[in-house]
Amino acid sequence: MIKNTDNEYIKEKPLIAVVDDEEDILELIRVNLEKSGFRVQTFLKAKPLFDFLTDHQPDLILLDLMLPDFDGMEVCKALRKDSRWLNIPILMLTAKGDESDVVLGLEVGADDYVIKPFSPKELAARIRAVLRRSLVKKPGEINEVIIGDILKIDLNRFEVFVEGEPIHLTRTELTILKTMAEKPGWVYSREKLLARLWGDEKFVIDRTIDVHIKNLRDKLGEAGKWIQNVRGVGYKLEP
Repeated sequence: MIKNTDNEYIKEKPLIAVVDDEEDILELIRVNLEKSGFRVQTFLKAKPLFDFLTDHQPDLILLDLMLPDFDGMEVCKALRKDSRWLNIPILMLTAKGDESDVVLGLEVGADDYVIKPFSPKELAARIRAVLRRSLVKKPGEINEVIIGDILKIDLNRFEVFVEGEPIHLTRTELTILKTMAEKPGWVYSREKLLARLWGDEKFVIDRTIDVHIKNLRDKLGEAGKWIQNVRGVGYKLEP
């Protein structure tokens, strides 16, 4: 937080950590994101990123999959396994246009992806869309949702529990789960879920929602079976 001259506190611009082994791309990203209202910290390798994370908490990590010291997928896995960095959104940056690479990245914990070559406008839009995803309570909203006696979503702490055990979800997974839990039994089309996640900024492959749903089912264990596929329509949460 920073303080203005009127003694009112204002939030600093979002900090984006960018990891890419190509200096010209890093500079292009830095210049354009700063023009779009972000603070940017750049890295050519993964290790300096981890060193930076020991003392800093970026609002989002933009992670290239092809790095000289570590594979981007392994970096993503490591970030998702460490409680210090679990909730930092990760946006993959990849030159691989193959859908299977995108799906694999989402499966290991990335929130979203951008495929090279990309436009600076698209990149900024995707970052804003991911940062908009939150579980901030609305006025008058209940404090928690309990489904089937074993699944609890705490809307004050933004935590999820299954049979009393905490379940660690990405920001995207939390948003999808909360959306469906608001109306148990209500069928949400993929288009509605995409709109909740990305708003008007939808540059996604058809399987994106399906991959996030699969991750949710796996992480929720016994409660995962309640996320049901309604053929030809979408998904619902119903015990």
